[in-house]
Amino acid sequence: MRYRLSGALLQTLEIDLAPGETVYSQTNSMCWMNDAIEMDTNTGGGFFAGLQRTFGGGSFFVTEFRSRGEGHVAFAPRFPGTILPLTLRDGQSLICRKETFLCAEISVRLELAWQQKFGAGLFGGEGFILQRVTGPGVVWLDLSGEVVERDLAPGERLLVNAGHVGAIDPSVSYDIQMVKGFRNILFGGEGLFLATLTGPGHIALQSMPIMNLAEEIGRYLPGNSGGESTGGGALASSIVGGILGAIGGSRLSGD
Repeated sequence: MRYRLSGALLQTLEIDLAPGETVYSQTNSMCWMNDAIEMDTNTGGGFFAGLQRTFGGGSFFVTEFRSRGEGHVAFAPRFPGTILPLTLRDGQSLICRKETFLCAEISVRLELAWQQKFGAGLFGGEGFILQRVTGPGVVWLDLSGEVVERDLAPGERLLVNAGHVGAIDPSVSYDIQMVKGFRNILFGGEGLFLATLTGPGHIALQSMPIMNLAEEIGRYLPGNSGGESTGGGALASSIVGGILGAIGGSRLSGD
């Protein structure tokens, strides 16, 4: 198996498969493939496996792409971001947000990851359930915006707006902490709670949570106070284009 990533802001993942090799994705991720690829959409381990994925924010079905010869298949995320390839050892796991799984080798398991602490599940913005991917094999994660990776030392704590948490090692403790200060809560715009990540372990943070993008677009839709009444579809398209153009311009200018 060989793969390559193309693009910067709207990336594409292309995978070349040898005969008999298989990758799988949640539904609605494939862009194109050659005629050596055979698709098989199934529950990925039975009814309860599919049901667990839906609880974790994924799809009930997965689609397997098996190569009968020299296969080629491509995937792309639905939002601007960074595709992060990770090679997992046998038994090695990673905890990720429900939106981040793009595709993986067939040997990689995609499962539920229940929150260990009640507060993190209730107020962390993801409910009680995240996703867990377990090796062996390569998994490709789709993080929104740019990716910042850090290694936390034992006991080291980092306070993060929960939407910016992309993926963490299972050894990293995830909890929530109320924002301190009355004015910070009322006027800071960061919400009531921040996620607390405590090492040791590796973390990957994302710079543009999908919810932030959706809220910005929603502010300008017809019927909202900040909007301009120029027609629904055209307006939404122009706003998305403007946001993406601003991001791309910042990238080119080095900001």
